[in-house]
Amino acid sequence: MPSSPALLRDTLLTAIVPLIWGSTYLVTSQWLPPALPFTAAVLRVLPAGLLLLLWVRHLPQRQEWPRLLVLALLNIGAFQALLFIAAYRLPGGIAALLGALQPLLMLLLLWLAERQTPRPLVLLAALAGIGGMALMLNASGQQWDMLGVAAAAAGAVVMALGIYLARRWGSSLPLLALTGWQLALGGLMLLPLSLWLEPPLPVLSAANMLGYGYLSLAGALLAYVLWFRGVRRLPPVAVTALSLLSPVTALMLGWLWLGQSLHGWSFVGMATVLASVLCVQLGSMPRPVRQKS
Repeated sequence: MPSSPALLRDTLLTAIVPLIWGSTYLVTSQWLPPALPFTAAVLRVLPAGLLLLLWVRHLPQRQEWPRLLVLALLNIGAFQALLFIAAYRLPGGIAALLGALQPLLMLLLLWLAERQTPRPLVLLAALAGIGGMALMLNASGQQWDMLGVAAAAAGAVVMALGIYLARRWGSSLPLLALTGWQLALGGLMLLPLSLWLEPPLPVLSAANMLGYGYLSLAGALLAYVLWFRGVRRLPPVAVTALSLLSPVTALMLGWLWLGQSLHGWSFVGMATVLASVLCVQLGSMPRPVRQKS
């Protein structure tokens, strides 16, 4: 069992990821060419994956490929496509309520597949996270787009399933190789959608290039290395709960950067979500083993 300082360090490093991902909505709406969600997803993950593979130069064994392809589809291909559909069609924080379902989905997966009964603190905290998100969104008065909502909901399901399978299956691949192969394979899965369903990229401005560069280097390469590191080291429910920091970040950036309105109840909802994340982390920590006297 990891020591408390190591667990705290792993949690803090993993928490960096949803803070980075929370900026995706702002970057997409302000710095990327419009109406190119699949292209944005490809340019985010494929260059990052190829850079990692050039660095590590590690080929998976034959028996590892089937599971690696499934994880690449769930964690990268499907999730990134759904993320950018939601990012193009919804204001920054509107997907928050659906993203807040991830801890509950993980609890359901663990109960159905492994008969793990959720701890009361974790279950109550997960429900409180949904309540906090609902409070934030109702107070913000943002508009709903049903296709964007469906994409956000499907993204929550895909991410929860991807985290569960990654933790359940494990992998003998080094962390950087595992991350690089998932990013590269997921990007290749998205490439046909980008080529067939979307027009060619327009001439990119400096802002467009900075936006794509940030999403690839920070939002994919750095973020997914830290994310899959956390998936290996932390309880799966704790990892999914940290993802609630992403919509909180999106709403705060929209308020600070774009002048989107937030009211008193929005901040109450944010405080509730942060308390929910903290309680899930505390409730998910392994119980100490009692020594027999």
